[in-house]
Amino acid sequence: MTTSAQLRKGALSNPEVVEDDADGALVFTVAGKEFASLDSDARVRLRLRAAEAGDMAAQYETAERAGDFVRLPIDDIDGQALNHWVRRAWLRCAPPELAARASAAEKAGAGEVGDLPKAIGRPATRALANAGVTTLDQVAGLSDSELKGLHGVGPRAVRILREALEAR
Repeated sequence: MTTSAQLRKGALSNPEVVEDDADGALVFTVAGKEFASLDSDARVRLRLRAAEAGDMAAQYETAERAGDFVRLPIDDIDGQALNHWVRRAWLRCAPPELAARASAAEKAGAGEVGDLPKAIGRPATRALANAGVTTLDQVAGLSDSELKGLHGVGPRAVRILREALEAR
């Protein structure tokens, strides 16, 4: 069963997301635009491009379209699919330069971004690039908890990054 925690994790894994609670609804915005929310009736609401909204509505019989939003019960979508649609909604609302950076980060391989060590692995490399962190100098300005807060950066990657900084 998909939960509000899954929605929160998926939404907050994108850069510059702001979480708010508006009249009992959990709302996520980027650059002041709502891209995802969960209302008090446990229905997810996602702002998607027209073609994507059509695709989502066709895949889920409980989905309802309302303008550029699609709404459906959170219980009707699995976590992996929810993450996909939340990402698509975020890309729809993010400023173009932020969306372009995030799209490029999705394709980044370990050892292919700035001077980040290859040993941190692909998920950590992508998470850092998605957050705009492409150099060890930028890593030095972040705490361990800030690094671990990035979806894809775990304790092993943090240890490797700290060791790379010490070795410099």
